[in-house]
Formats: sequence, structure tokens, C-alpha cells
Amino acid sequence: MTINIQYVKMPTSETMTGYIEKKLNKLGVKYDMVITANVFLKQEKDVAGKGDICEIELSLPGPKIFASSKEENYETAVKETISDLTKQLKKRKASLKRH
Repeated sequence: MTINIQYVKMPTSETMTGYIEKKLNKLGVKYDMVITANVFLKQEKDVAGKGDICEIELSLPGPKIFASSKEENYETAVKETISDLTKQLKKRKASLKRH
């Protein structure tokens, strides 16, 4: 799986890049149908404090899968987004097995 990480209007972080790659590689081992992961990290001003956004788009056979979350920090946002993607991948894998 190819992982592309983009930091939108914010400085890059080697620690965060390593964290994201580690999490996505685990996902890629479990679901080998994933070809590419595009990750976008953004920061938004929010009065509630939840301004860190993580968006991940996975390319695989068929339609692409997308998830996004907005949390207080990037680690939590990445974890929530990958959790959402895992649910979508389980559904996709189940629908592929039926045919």
C-alpha cells in the first residue's frame, strides 16, 4: 500500500507521519485489497477546541472509501478516522465474499 500524507497549511511532523504510517500499515496487512491511502491533516479554528481534522481516502477495487474526523488532537482524529475506515472495509469485504 502506498501512503501519501499531506499537511494542509501547517508544518509537517515526522512523529505524526510515523504514527499514521504505523496505523495504516496495520490496516493494509489486514485488508490487502487497499492500494493507496491519501491522508490530509488540517487545522481549523474552533471555539469548542476540536479543530484538528484528519481525512483519509483509500483507493481499492471499486469505489473509493473516505472517512474524516475532527477532534482535539491529531492522534485521536487519526484513530477515529481509521476506526471508521475499518468498519467500511469490513462491509466491503463481506460484500465481496458473497459473490
